[in-house]
Amino acid sequence: MKKINLVFYAVFFAMFFTLSVYSQTTTTSTTTRIAVINTFAFDDEKEGILKYVNALNTLEKEFQPTKNELQTMASRIETLTKEYNSLLEQANKPNSPISPQTLQAKREEIERLQREAKFKQDDANARYQSRYNVVVGPIWQDIMKAMQEYAKQKGYAIIFDAARLDESNLVLAVGDEKIDVTKDFIKFYNSRPASTATTTTPR
Repeated sequence: MKKINLVFYAVFFAMFFTLSVYSQTTTTSTTTRIAVINTFAFDDEKEGILKYVNALNTLEKEFQPTKNELQTMASRIETLTKEYNSLLEQANKPNSPISPQTLQAKREEIERLQREAKFKQDDANARYQSRYNVVVGPIWQDIMKAMQEYAKQKGYAIIFDAARLDESNLVLAVGDEKIDVTKDFIKFYNSRPASTATTTTPR
């Protein structure tokens, strides 16, 4: 599970500070409550969002046979490549019994398997994305809806995705750990009554 340190961004501080200063010239200043949530924590097996974790596990189980098949093909290609390199080394020796035809046949077999593996990989990626949209998509939408409810209930003006912001490499550390409400939101979501977002049974 990817972990990130509690972070915040100077650009957002500058933006909200500017807005706050501007508003003070005409109205009474108010405190803007801001929080961050690490969405990478949602799929944690022990401390994540249960419904989300279950959906991902369902999808993983559904595509495990395909994953195994691709791994088997990759291993076969690796073995054939080693065999080809060994034959090529022998063929370069004087009076070698290895014919050019033998090398050509081995190389063509490798290339054929590589093409087949690429086709299966591309097909698997497309099918996975399609099934992800069906199995996980509704749950993710429900999580985003719950986050809106959470923000209103807790009085947050805005919540940033710490996971995505961290990827931008525009990070400054801050001392107030209270702005990270990841665990509190996960607890909030897991305690909600079941909604219409359900996991679709694999076909």
